[in-house]
Amino acid sequence: MNDQKAVIVTGAGGNLGSAVVRELANAGAKLVCMNRSSSELEALAGDLPAATEFLSIAGTDLTDYASCAAAVARAVKRFGGVSALVNTVGGFQMGPVGPEAPAQWETMMTANARTALTISAAVLPTMKAAGYGRIVHIAAAPGLKAGAKQAAYAASKAAVIRLTEAIAAECRDDRITANCILPGTIDTPENRAAMPDAKTDGWVSPQSIARLIAFLISPAAAVVTGAAIPAAGRE
Repeated sequence: MNDQKAVIVTGAGGNLGSAVVRELANAGAKLVCMNRSSSELEALAGDLPAATEFLSIAGTDLTDYASCAAAVARAVKRFGGVSALVNTVGGFQMGPVGPEAPAQWETMMTANARTALTISAAVLPTMKAAGYGRIVHIAAAPGLKAGAKQAAYAASKAAVIRLTEAIAAECRDDRITANCILPGTIDTPENRAAMPDAKTDGWVSPQSIARLIAFLISPAAAVVTGAAIPAAGRE
């Protein structure tokens, strides 16, 4: 990891985002934690090692370029640059291709694809100037092949995969990598509540995905770019 620069984590107060923040904080990373809610960031900050260098940014509109660019500018002002972006924000809805589908399509494309595009576009100039960067997005297996009632969700995650590939191709000579992860079912309180009868022993912990992300944003992963990496194995 480029220790002189910061890692931006979006959705830092969520189950996966907070696991990523804790993993990186334990490794000594400088962190810029973006989240809709400031209270979740305050709670997260209290869980981190006392020496963690930590900037909280709440309320950024991840669909708006100017809002994202302002957040990146705050990160650069505080830490001198941004070495990595870990984007964990997104949404999930299911529904058939019917009367409600156009609205759901818009919702999913905004929550998953537009946010990934906008925060990437905002962070790339500082990475290009430094000649170094790592970008990791969270996609999903339906982005490769959709099932029933997944049209909008799958299309939005497919867009994240294609975005990742495009960034990787455009930025290879700048020593910027872009990859996305296709998690299995993540073991979260929300998923357990939504699927109370599910067999959970094969679910993937947020911590295990966080460890994968930590590798992908490290210098050791320089040759990995443009990948959609399944993360559904047994721990």
